[in-house]
Amino acid sequence: MSPETVITIGQQALNIMVLISAPMLISALVIGLLIGMLQAATQINEMTLSFIPKLGILVAVLWITGPWMLEIITSYTRTLITDIPDLIG
Repeated sequence: MSPETVITIGQQALNIMVLISAPMLISALVIGLLIGMLQAATQINEMTLSFIPKLGILVAVLWITGPWMLEIITSYTRTLITDIPDLIG
């Protein structure tokens, strides 16, 4: 296996990782900013006020995008496993 092949596999893995994690990270960022603005406007500095909505949004996003994420990761894994003979040969 050549170094270029290893680098390509690593790049594909990183791209898929970013693609899969993006919906959860973006939703947590948006809800965190909204809650932060609400806390700044009302001067309520309660830690659970930001944690509970983020947790709820993350569960909802995972429930909505979970099948898509699972399909992406299983497709990549299947492709990687079926390409093993070509990679080592």
